[in-house]
Amino acid sequence: MAAANQARPLSITSERINLKTVEEAVRSLVKWRKSRSHSEKLNLSDQEDEFFYLVLSLNKVPHRDRANTYKILLPHSLLSESSELCLIIDDRIKKGLTKDDAQKKIKSENIPISNVLKLSKLKSNYRSSEAKRELCASYNMFFADKSVAPQLPGLLGKKKVPVPLDLKDRNWKEQIEKACSSTLLCLKTGTCCVVKVAKVSMEMGEIVENVIAACNGIADVVPSKWGNIRSFHLKLLVSLSLPIYQADPDKDSN
Repeated sequence: MAAANQARPLSITSERINLKTVEEAVRSLVKWRKSRSHSEKLNLSDQEDEFFYLVLSLNKVPHRDRANTYKILLPHSLLSESSELCLIIDDRIKKGLTKDDAQKKIKSENIPISNVLKLSKLKSNYRSSEAKRELCASYNMFFADKSVAPQLPGLLGKKKVPVPLDLKDRNWKEQIEKACSSTLLCLKTGTCCVVKVAKVSMEMGEIVENVIAACNGIADVVPSKWGNIRSFHLKLLVSLSLPIYQADPDKDSN
């Protein structure tokens, strides 16, 4: 994590989020993580994929028509070049997209998909909880035809929500590359959401840029934008949540 303390100019700014506050939160979490690893004799190198999480608190519960999954663009991808990506296709319709057709397109256009899985195979071969866990552990990210995406949390579990794709659109590669450069905000009928925003193996500047970009991106898609955001906190998986933004109740956020 020595590289995480290297400073460099930031390309992401925000009128609402204080840069120094974010930097201090990141440093504090990294310091806490190191001290915890020493006290519990954990190997830091074995935890390089640990994530920073942004905790969003809203003032009002979103209407049901706004409860959706949104892609929030990040300047630094959470995936590595060795990441394994799986595409789930809808094979319920005759004369629809076949696995062979999908694999040919992926190969000819150099699309970074590792495997194509048919919906029928997902339903028949991965029924048990153990099989689902093994499948999810095999891939860093899942993509799915938007026609079947709503069914998949029940079939895959909730730990890895597939990114819906419009497979009728010819430009699969652009959709996938954009998703790989994004994090997912699952806006549900509640006032609290948690979003992955960075990895501990990133440099300090990259982590801070991702955090600020995520805050700005989330504010763009939530109902009433900044006017509905109560707070942002930053945390690691088992750490305390550190505040990086708190709305001023006396200030007109519009």
